[in-house]
Amino acid sequence: MKKNEKKLNEDNNPFFYRQRPLIIAELGTSHNGDIVKAREMIDAAAKAGADCVKFQMVFADEILHPNTGEVALPGGIIRLYDRFKTLEMPREFYAEIKEYVESRGLLFLCTPFGLKSASILREIRPKIVKIASPELNYTSLLEEVAGWNLPILLSSGVSRLSDIEEALAILMGSRDAATQRWGVGSKETHSPICLLHCVTSYPAPETDYNLRLLPNLSAIFGIPVGVSDHSSDPELVPALAVCMGAVVIEKHFCLSRNAPGLDDPIALPPQEFSKMVRAVRLAAEDGREKTIARYSGERGEAFVEQVLGTGVKQLAPSERENYSRTNRSIHALRDIQKGEILKKSDYAVLRTEKILRPGLDPRWEKTLEGKTAQQFIPAGEGIRFEDV
Repeated sequence: MKKNEKKLNEDNNPFFYRQRPLIIAELGTSHNGDIVKAREMIDAAAKAGADCVKFQMVFADEILHPNTGEVALPGGIIRLYDRFKTLEMPREFYAEIKEYVESRGLLFLCTPFGLKSASILREIRPKIVKIASPELNYTSLLEEVAGWNLPILLSSGVSRLSDIEEALAILMGSRDAATQRWGVGSKETHSPICLLHCVTSYPAPETDYNLRLLPNLSAIFGIPVGVSDHSSDPELVPALAVCMGAVVIEKHFCLSRNAPGLDDPIALPPQEFSKMVRAVRLAAEDGREKTIARYSGERGEAFVEQVLGTGVKQLAPSERENYSRTNRSIHALRDIQKGEILKKSDYAVLRTEKILRPGLDPRWEKTLEGKTAQQFIPAGEGIRFEDV
């Protein structure tokens, strides 16, 4: 066993590989509920060089309202809510996947999207958990996961610096025991929280990644950083991210871009994923100056400079329109008439997506019960201050 691997096991801190960044193959829901295909994808990801295989535990009601809108798929246009309903799988499905992933010597990772999926995920005892970008402001989910005392990957797409700060305050503030054990914020003992820089656009332009932000985020929050990359290029963003201090690289994985999964068109098939793995490993070995010089020579210095960016945290051009829409807010679950007293069953914290209006920030969820509707609130629409 290599020295770094021994330290990794001792610390139970799987996203900090020092000179060997953790590489995550994001399978998401591309298995489409087929356990045979899931195993095939896990095998292919392992062969392509992934250290970790990630899934998404989907329950439509936890994510969006049926009135959210439609999505164009190869088979035609379908309500996004209905598409998510087809991806709902029982606890046994994920337990079997986890067992198979670990039998291949890989790390199992899964994203919960609400308290129900979080409860199921906790039952199957993961060693690590991830919060996706749209849930970065989902207060109740953050509070729940913070209590697990597990290493957490926190994705930060379509967010501002203040959003990240508030999320980390919840995760760290609820982890007193973990703080004592791990030394949150201490670069000597390494934090159990890793912040993944991300651009919420599919695909995301490489020039939107602003990778010089990585060391700044690490310095501001005192935690490791990584990149969840949605760009089409298999190696440029991942390799340059390593040069900027990324200890985790996540990229969508598929068997074919022509497969019917929601994320397959922007994912890397095995051959390209292997290319990314080689580029990441080489960048970790060669270091910053040599890697940047190599890509500057191959792609052009001006282009590489655009990818590296200014280091200032701001919404990327390709994701600005998604702010407040892919993030969570409070939405009415049914038509609420003027004068009605709100009950917990009348609203939920959901993604707004394309056609509905955003509502109150999730932090207000616990204060809405018992409030009176000041005007009619249509089913699905966000509940605003002026509505109660």
